[in-house]
Amino acid sequence: MSLLTVDHLSVDFGRRRIKAVDDVSFRVEPGQRLGLVGASGSGKTVLASAIMGLLPDNAHVTGSITFAGHDLTALSDQAFSALRGRKLTMVFQEPMTALDPTMKVGRQAAELIGLHRDSSNQATRTRVEQIFDRVGLDHASRIAEAYPHELSGGQRQRVIIAMALMNNPALVICDEPTTALDTTVQAKVLALLNEELTAVNAACLFISHDLGLVSGVCTDVLVIHAGSIVEQGRAADVFSRPQHPYTRGLVATASIEAVPPGHRLPVIEDFFEEATR
Repeated sequence: MSLLTVDHLSVDFGRRRIKAVDDVSFRVEPGQRLGLVGASGSGKTVLASAIMGLLPDNAHVTGSITFAGHDLTALSDQAFSALRGRKLTMVFQEPMTALDPTMKVGRQAAELIGLHRDSSNQATRTRVEQIFDRVGLDHASRIAEAYPHELSGGQRQRVIIAMALMNNPALVICDEPTTALDTTVQAKVLALLNEELTAVNAACLFISHDLGLVSGVCTDVLVIHAGSIVEQGRAADVFSRPQHPYTRGLVATASIEAVPPGHRLPVIEDFFEEATR
């Protein structure tokens, strides 16, 4: 049985019923690394928010999302909260907005444990420091006493990863998890994330516009355009032999450093025009 099954999911907003996600279907298997790629505004984050139950009140959802045997679209808020943060977690794009600036990061992590486990204060502190240490936060006890603004971008991102892994989840959704990081820190955080996902045998839905990151992290990939999945398959196959004009455009525009000086840079629209000739 698949861990996550998204079946004919559509999401639209407001009176005009503008579709941000349009008839999307896919599956995530236990332990799988599945990438979701597309340009900004293609529907990636809305899809993630739908899975996590974090859509705004004016969202209209049709279709189904089944996770570990639960129909997420039919769950009460209370039942969903019992899953979210325990078996289904998320690494957000910008850790500075994902963390509460008024609380020490150790307390924020401890509260996440307390919501889903019966644990003594000492056991909770030990667990927080252990997971902080595992994700490469030196001097974990000191980090736990810091506020978000006292940490670097890389440290904050590690805190977010630690919190996502705190309760040994079955599925972690990573929404552009390294956007705010420089290249060196980015590589370290991704290696760490993959290592920790493997340690708890968690599946990952890795969302990004960066094809290089996705090809390094994921075995399989979905390509989303205008809210619809236009291509899917093994990441190596999709990126080396893209079939859909949009995917070909993404691959070409991701390799602009190969364009000789003085030549016109490729744009995605060129590939749609080529396909209609």
